Amino acid sequence: MRKHLYTLYGGRYTRALLVEMVMLEGEIDYQLREVDIVQQEHRSAEFLSINPAGHVPAMITPEGVTLYETPAINLYLVEHHGLTDLAPTVDEPDRGPFLSGLFFLAGDLEPAMKRYFYPHRYVLRDEDTPIMKEESLRAALERFAVIEERLGKVGPYYLGTRFSLADLTLSFWACNLESEGLLNACPAVRNCVMLVKQRPKLRSKFSELELWREEYRALQARGEGVR
Repeated sequence: MRKHLYTLYGGRYTRALLVEMVMLEGEIDYQLREVDIVQQEHRSAEFLSINPAGHVPAMITPEGVTLYETPAINLYLVEHHGLTDLAPTVDEPDRGPFLSGLFFLAGDLEPAMKRYFYPHRYVLRDEDTPIMKEESLRAALERFAVIEERLGKVGPYYLGTRFSLADLTLSFWACNLESEGLLNACPAVRNCVMLVKQRPKLRSKFSELELWREEYRALQARGEGVR
């Protein structure tokens, strides 16, 4: 029987897809255990014993160590497996800009995007949900404008001609707004996303992301979705 190195807890509509993209780029063996977040399986006692925060994804290493937070999982994977195509090493000049970009995406862009997609989680009254969504979109677009300025100067990637985990992370989030025509003012970001989506090992996963997006819109139209 084939031995899997990592166990990744994820599934539809989760950021585990971004971890899978890193696994594919690095040719890292793993098994996926589906967690249905629409059915609240991430709130089950079983999953909470893995990640008490109830967030997906979570990953168990071959040594039995549990990791969570998508940026941390991905940075661990690229460094643990020496994936220098995805992350500059500590002695490279690109290391500082890479970390600055990755942490900007994780600490500034991602929270705004989460508020945009799940505004109901951040309001006390249901009637305030549209306002929260609108304000979150404004905040997200401000962050994209900062990235647009950098890519316009050094592009096509965050590190110039060098693709990295920063570009992959950016593309994962940008795809969600690009499909809604909300990034027309960011041509450099859109070009970066196009290049990342064309990477042979990632094409199927970005197609999967697009499919999930349409599925989730249908769920929302029926008044369903992730609470």
